[in-house]
Amino acid sequence: MSEAQSTYNYKVVRQFAVMTVIWGIVGMLVGVIIAAQLVWPDLNLGWLHFGRLRPLHTNAVIFAFGGCALFATSYYVVQRTCHTRLFSDGLAAFTFWGWQLIIVLAAVTLPLGITSGKEYAELEWPIDILITLVWVAYAVVFFGTIAKRKVSHIYVANWFYGGFILAVALLHVVNSAAIPVSLTKSYSAYAGVQDAMVQWWYGHNAVGFFLTAGFLGMMYYFVPKQAGRPVYSYRLSVVHFWALIFTYMWA
Repeated sequence: MSEAQSTYNYKVVRQFAVMTVIWGIVGMLVGVIIAAQLVWPDLNLGWLHFGRLRPLHTNAVIFAFGGCALFATSYYVVQRTCHTRLFSDGLAAFTFWGWQLIIVLAAVTLPLGITSGKEYAELEWPIDILITLVWVAYAVVFFGTIAKRKVSHIYVANWFYGGFILAVALLHVVNSAAIPVSLTKSYSAYAGVQDAMVQWWYGHNAVGFFLTAGFLGMMYYFVPKQAGRPVYSYRLSVVHFWALIFTYMWA
């Protein structure tokens, strides 16, 4: 075993990387099926129709495929750039198994029509609570690793990953506020126009932070690494970070 392998936790990185591929295949396959249903309506069979499968597709591609990619790369990058092992191997393992459980619960409940009706936030309140627990553990692992870094500098990729983690936490907690009426049904804590405003503040920023800031963190590490050259302008990359963070949330 090399020194790097003994120093860093690559097990959880590998687990998330493998599931990224698996969930990518599953999510995109469902996408092909629902695209075919639009062309050939006879393929809308029973409860496996477009209305039930479309949220399964979006959740699988964004949160299962994209989410596993972000967990894998953020855990890899934060260890390599901070020159230290993950803050807690146990909490990191909890984020992996917890995230996979959330995905499986989504795959079961959404085709059954158990949904809050909020786009990209369709999962009902018990699953939302589990998401919150996993996300808090994720934040503890990520920021705890930065806190115990062996270098004074915080590489720009970690700024983007950190911004993504904090913003998604805020978006999820605010938009998912609900009043439960049963184990599988709840009603939004907001009403009418306010509910629509909160939902699309969430929906737009899910794109801005889950699908943009997080993946920019990925880009800032792996593109220079593959090119064998440092970031062209570190100062410009920091301007990039603050320009995105200050603007996107309220755009």
